[in-house]
Amino acid sequence: MSLSATVPVPDATPVPPRGAEGRQARRRPRRGWGSTVAGVVVLGVLLFPLYWMVNVSLQSAGSAVGTAWFPLEPSLEGYATAFAQQRDNLVTSLVVSLGSVVVSLAIAAPAAYALAQFRIRGAGVVLFGILISQMVPGIIVANALYSAYNDLGLLNSVVGLVVANASAGIPFAILVMRAFMQGLEPSLVEAAKVDGAGPVRAFVSVVLPVSRNALITAGLFTFLFAWGDFLFALTLTTTPEVRPVTLGLYQYIGTYVSDWSTVMATAVMASLPAVVLLLVAQRYVAAGVTGGAVK
Repeated sequence: MSLSATVPVPDATPVPPRGAEGRQARRRPRRGWGSTVAGVVVLGVLLFPLYWMVNVSLQSAGSAVGTAWFPLEPSLEGYATAFAQQRDNLVTSLVVSLGSVVVSLAIAAPAAYALAQFRIRGAGVVLFGILISQMVPGIIVANALYSAYNDLGLLNSVVGLVVANASAGIPFAILVMRAFMQGLEPSLVEAAKVDGAGPVRAFVSVVLPVSRNALITAGLFTFLFAWGDFLFALTLTTTPEVRPVTLGLYQYIGTYVSDWSTVMATAVMASLPAVVLLLVAQRYVAAGVTGGAVK
């Protein structure tokens, strides 16, 4: 019998102290008031445009130059006018954004799983192409789609905007979900197959629920991309029947704008879905983005 088998080797891993000393050791170092003040100043600078947008939206109709610093006599007239004029545009943006999310996830989820778990010949080339597609400016893609949409009859249609925005969201969704799915254990799918599930059912019943955070993250960012889209809407639509809210807001902007409260009220309404979604899905996004960072 060897010596190493009979003599116990002490564990070299340091044991963290317990009790008050342990809590003190795990406690993060405290920063001074200077760091807090600097953080508040930076946050104030970043949020000032948002505050000014809300402030102007609550003022009476008029120029933004002479607007008071605080809405001492708030008025909702701008919101009423904006909602009456932009209601259809908001609905169009919502339909296009949700449709883009559905199409993007339906294509990106199985593609990301295949690239993460299967040995596919040419997978590196595919990933390189996906990365390259992310670097192409949107105006080039929009101009390239214009002639194709003209031949296919997709100009001035919701379907055309959904496909255009999904083409921008699919590569990002693949990259996010692939990074997450690389950490999945193959035994999960093998256990489902032992229980009688086919490849499709194992993917839907096992892989997708486990990848919830990555799905929510990819879907959320795809929604935000489509909701804030301006280039595709400006290039591929020319009629008021199919006009997202970004184009509706652009119609207000001009040299002789006299009612800035309506403009800012429209901007506030266009920002609310993004703010609400980020607040609701914040913890899922944090887990989904960092899911593929630690192996």
